[in-house]
Amino acid sequence: MRMIAAITAAAVLVGSTAIAQDAPTFPFPTSCSGVSAPRYANKLDAGWEMTKVLGSLTQPRSIVFDPEGHMLVLQATSGISVHTFGEDGCVASSKNLVQNAGLNHGLSLSPDGTTLYASSQTAAYSWTYDPATQALTNQKTLISGISQGIHFTRTIMVSPKNPNLVVVSVGSNNNWDYATSSPSAGRSIVKVFDVTAAPSAGYNFNTDGTVLAYGLRNSVALAFDPNGHVWASENSGDSFTLNNQDIHIDNPAEELNYLGDPENPPADNWYGYPTCFTVWSPTPFPGLETGSQFVPQPNTTFPDHASCEAASKPPRLSFLAHMAPITNAFHPSGSALYTTFHGSWNRQPASGYKVLEIPFTQTAEGVYDPVPAANAQTFGVDVFAASDPAACNSPSLTMSTCMRLAGLAWEPAGERLFVSSDNQAEGEIFVLRKKA
Repeated sequence: MRMIAAITAAAVLVGSTAIAQDAPTFPFPTSCSGVSAPRYANKLDAGWEMTKVLGSLTQPRSIVFDPEGHMLVLQATSGISVHTFGEDGCVASSKNLVQNAGLNHGLSLSPDGTTLYASSQTAAYSWTYDPATQALTNQKTLISGISQGIHFTRTIMVSPKNPNLVVVSVGSNNNWDYATSSPSAGRSIVKVFDVTAAPSAGYNFNTDGTVLAYGLRNSVALAFDPNGHVWASENSGDSFTLNNQDIHIDNPAEELNYLGDPENPPADNWYGYPTCFTVWSPTPFPGLETGSQFVPQPNTTFPDHASCEAASKPPRLSFLAHMAPITNAFHPSGSALYTTFHGSWNRQPASGYKVLEIPFTQTAEGVYDPVPAANAQTFGVDVFAASDPAACNSPSLTMSTCMRLAGLAWEPAGERLFVSSDNQAEGEIFVLRKKA
């Protein structure tokens, strides 16, 4: 069975999983018996193929694979399920691992496949996992005391480079969370925790751990590049005005930020929120460009846009406002980053509702970096998307007239890319593959 040619090393790091040459492989199915057609109209890039492999799920938010090729899915308000594949590449069996209505987004597996992590709004948990039997035991509370608020999903990811380190993201508690100017607030922040030093009752999120980055309004989408460094896609602010003029249709931009190495967190790790934001459309900002920093509410500390440019760490790339990035996943080779965009409620015409492929390159210094320039507005490939994203209507976080793309993961062999839609009307999972 075919494997991506780029996988030449004994193991390549991607997300929270080690991609090995001897990983189980499955054919790409053109259809799966008993699985209904995609519920919502969609379009696919000509260089890709797609098949729906699961339907009738409950808000599937996150996907991970164990070393045996089993697919684990966190279904928000339900729990965690595991799915095995048959020789036809379709799902052959499914079973529940955890029933817990509080689990709502975060899911990660250690590189050796023996420790599973998941999160609720206020806590993060770990279990011992057996890939051979797909069984969970020994549940522990790893982190507690996480703040509540309008952003209630907590991304958790174990480092593929150093499996002792777990990275956790917590968003703001409202649109303007002024207390998060200080990392001590424990919100709008990404922190690192050493699981080997965890107290018996678990860490307290606000007072423990190491700050990797803060000033991030809601960085749900985290991913490790092949060096084990963290990239985050940011959900930025809603309903903005500037000088009493409505600018919210195109500004502020969603962001792609490089957060750095969790083993050696950078010192300059403030990304602007709740004071400084990123330009997508320069029209309201004479002299600025896409990717520039601006201050919507000047104050004595930040009296103008230039003060934000000087103090806030800018994004590496900017996305159109309100697309709502949910999950990032690097191609095993590091040649591209894939991002799911959940779709907008605060923009008409709507934006998002797609999987975007962003080309990456490795510099002479060995650092991974996007190919597009920092001020680019058009880049990458819309791999899989709603047929007419501008016409999508999403009156709530869980309901929409279109698929709402959420989870994203490569299988261990690195050939098939799986993506979920967590629309409350029907949770679906699709498999994608580049054509030969």
